[in-house]
Amino acid sequence: MTPQDKQFLIECLAKDMAEMLVDDFGWDIHKALSVLYNSKTFAKIEDEATGLYYQGSVYVYNFLLEELKETSNIDDILKAAEDPKKFTHK
Repeated sequence: MTPQDKQFLIECLAKDMAEMLVDDFGWDIHKALSVLYNSKTFAKIEDEATGLYYQGSVYVYNFLLEELKETSNIDDILKAAEDPKKFTHK
């Protein structure tokens, strides 16, 4: 798999998962993307060793939902989502 193929799969996952966040939480797309890009789940998607970038969006979205349920992490993610300077996706 080429780096371009991997990046394409990551971008497709991000698009699908951001749309799911919009649907599930009523957020606008900017907040949904910011929450996603600042999550530990997205870091794992970008880590080739995990293989998450190669999985289906619903499967990976469930990892994100579990992460968002963690009280200790949700506040950090939501704070980062409110501050566009902390938008970490490259």
